[in-house]
Amino acid sequence: MVAAVVLVHGIGQQALGGQALHAEWLPAMAAGLTRAGSATFPVNAMAYYGDLFRSDPSHTAADVRPGLEMDLLMSWWASAAESDTGVAPPNGDTLARTTELAQRALRQLANSRFFAKVGEPAMIGDLKQVSAYLSDPLIRAAARARVMARIGPTTRVVVAHSLGSVVAYEALCANPGHGVRALVTLGAPLGIPHLVFHRLDPAPDGRHGVWPGDGTLRWTNIADSGDVVALVKDLRPCFGDRVRNALVHNGSKVHSVVPYLTDHRTGAAIAAGLA
Repeated sequence: MVAAVVLVHGIGQQALGGQALHAEWLPAMAAGLTRAGSATFPVNAMAYYGDLFRSDPSHTAADVRPGLEMDLLMSWWASAAESDTGVAPPNGDTLARTTELAQRALRQLANSRFFAKVGEPAMIGDLKQVSAYLSDPLIRAAARARVMARIGPTTRVVVAHSLGSVVAYEALCANPGHGVRALVTLGAPLGIPHLVFHRLDPAPDGRHGVWPGDGTLRWTNIADSGDVVALVKDLRPCFGDRVRNALVHNGSKVHSVVPYLTDHRTGAAIAAGLA
């Protein structure tokens, strides 16, 4: 049976399979729908692409490459410093060696609530996953194909988290006539200028990114105010005023998909796409 709702996970899921992620998402999505007053629980499926990325438990600051990886790390550091008093802001020292600067950034991020329980190798691995998706056309094509393999003629809603929002957005743009009526993005990095937004495929058309469907598609973007990955919370300047934006508070798990899914605003966005 073709899924009415397709779920697209985010970064750092290479050690899990689609079944395990699906099992984690299901009760949270059910809670969000219930809180939104919906009695319907749709047929759904997980689009899994985590196995496309290699995991190296020995990553150190020396493995952070100049360019996109370093720039992403610095954006995370600056964002964490804005929302967390335990993180000292970058000091603007552009003459430091890449490894030295990466060490400083990783040390400060380890003091943040956001990355408190994320080890340095995992943090660097997440950086490398985002970089690999945006830089490697083979990985990009394979991840998008995983999403489209789950979308069928009766699919009405795509719910995407973190890096998965980029994968889902690009997959929908590349397949006009897909029939999806609602895109729900959670903790999305889509609006980060230069690092993500200006690297999208298709590229932004002038000031705005391409709309990922026809005029009937509803796009709801939900972000926690302290979510470091979702550096740009409001996507309307990037994709137009049709994007519905909502700020939520996920407690200590600001980027976790579970509190995003259990929020009534997520449930309402999914229910509206199914109506």
